[in-house]
Amino acid sequence: MPDVTGRRYRHGLVVGKFAPLHRGHMHLLDEALARCERLSVWVYSRPDFPDMPSPLRRGWVRSLYPARLFPGLELLPDAPNPPLNSEPDDVHRAYVRGVLDGWGVRPDAVFTSEGYGEAFAASLGAAHVSVDRARAAVPVSGSALRADVHGLRGFLEPLVYAHFVRRVVLLGAESTGKSTLTRALGEAFGTAWVREYGRDVYERENGALTGAHFLEIARGHRALEDEAITSPGVHRWVFSDTDAATTLMWSHLLTGGALPELRALAEECRSRYAHTFLCDTDLPHEQDGWRANTEVRAVQQAFIRQDLEARGVPFTLLRGSVAERVAQVRAVLGHS
Repeated sequence: MPDVTGRRYRHGLVVGKFAPLHRGHMHLLDEALARCERLSVWVYSRPDFPDMPSPLRRGWVRSLYPARLFPGLELLPDAPNPPLNSEPDDVHRAYVRGVLDGWGVRPDAVFTSEGYGEAFAASLGAAHVSVDRARAAVPVSGSALRADVHGLRGFLEPLVYAHFVRRVVLLGAESTGKSTLTRALGEAFGTAWVREYGRDVYERENGALTGAHFLEIARGHRALEDEAITSPGVHRWVFSDTDAATTLMWSHLLTGGALPELRALAEECRSRYAHTFLCDTDLPHEQDGWRANTEVRAVQQAFIRQDLEARGVPFTLLRGSVAERVAQVRAVLGHS
């Protein structure tokens, strides 16, 4: 019978897919940590999940249970040639027993929220502690989350949910409506959006930017994106006004060069964004005291478009009013 006495143990074990790590898993880990001097956690699945491989899932556990705060929690490594998830339970029990023996891991308690837990613990000569088997405390499962990760995102820590959020970048020359559209998209999709950090630096320095300033812009904008993607209000997408590749272009145009780190950040833009939208120049040019004229805007736009094509970055051109552009974006993202 499972242990319901609340007794403490020397060494506990938790084995799971953690795909993704959700608050039900955390409830299980919290209970195990509260009752064990030492806890071994094994992230284990075959086949693995290509969109969230085991190193990522182990990283979630370690990030949410850092060693400085949870010195008793150890993460076990991947083991060679595990059986398929579809193999019978006795095959898995024999495999786990053999691997743990080889590692010298001998728990005296196994913590699970699964029906197989009692026999699994018995095969290791350990007590079984069943935690929220009925999913009453945290009514969710990994399979349910994999089927609807955005709808059930409330069961995920922001750090974990961020993995499933996709970045969308809006590009374009001055006065092409990027800032207005970025905000409008955030509101229309009910999610976070990122303003253009470069404008802050440009105004602060009264337009006199150096290569170091452009690197600061790229770093600062990236930090705003990373903050947005883990914000409580994020949902499925984060919309970002410009990227490091555009910052690199401006660095070359205005200073004649760029620092190596800025080039590296720009190169990462190839894979950083799930979608790239280019705002066209069909909107009236608006002078705000910082912008150049319409002719310069056309040159800027040509450079941006040439850069996207040269780097092989697919993009969608947006035209029309803000509402029309929002509809165009929705048509593209609705199929993603």
